[in-house]
Amino acid sequence: MQEKKYRMGQLVLGVVLMLFFISFSVTVTLNFRPLYHWDMKAMNLSAVSGLTEEQILRNYDTLIDYNNIWGPDTLEFPDLAMSESGRIHFEEVKRVFSVFEWMVPVTLVLGVAGIWCFHQKKQFLYLKYTALLSILVPAAIGIAMAVSWDTVFVTFHKIVFRNNLWIFDARTDPVITILPDTFFLHCAILIIAGVLIGSGICCILYLKKRKETEIVV
Repeated sequence: MQEKKYRMGQLVLGVVLMLFFISFSVTVTLNFRPLYHWDMKAMNLSAVSGLTEEQILRNYDTLIDYNNIWGPDTLEFPDLAMSESGRIHFEEVKRVFSVFEWMVPVTLVLGVAGIWCFHQKKQFLYLKYTALLSILVPAAIGIAMAVSWDTVFVTFHKIVFRNNLWIFDARTDPVITILPDTFFLHCAILIIAGVLIGSGICCILYLKKRKETEIVV
């Protein structure tokens, strides 16, 4: 009974650590501006949007600053018009990112507490659970993306936003001309890579601890 309790507790810890890897990767990707700088040049967004590179980066930085939990409460693009529906959508986006950003410290604290608890008992099965969960989830998403990125992109928006405000008209919300789908694909790849790195670290640590303590799984 005690062993079953420990296993269940370690599975829960595995879920918490997986959520930490996901939320941390999302937050890092949100603020990893060099990715956008590279895409802006590679996709020649200046020609697509009719804006200079300086204007594009100024408006992109404004959007990213707004989406951070420490950012401003209202979004005002310095060079771009914005419709009311666009404003509402970006408010929804900010709330989504806020969930991930707040999840980072919450899951970190819970994760550290759980690691300390099981480390005292010399129980390391949670590392295996974390590694497996952190491979399965991004692998499933990665396969779906490989089959059809457009389907994943549309399905994600329909699940998260429950409305059609994310479908922008470039005439009223020209910001869409500097936010191509391909950029979001690259963001998704970066997030998945971050989670897989976390999985790999947990796998290495688990194998190391298993060898040291000869634990039976």
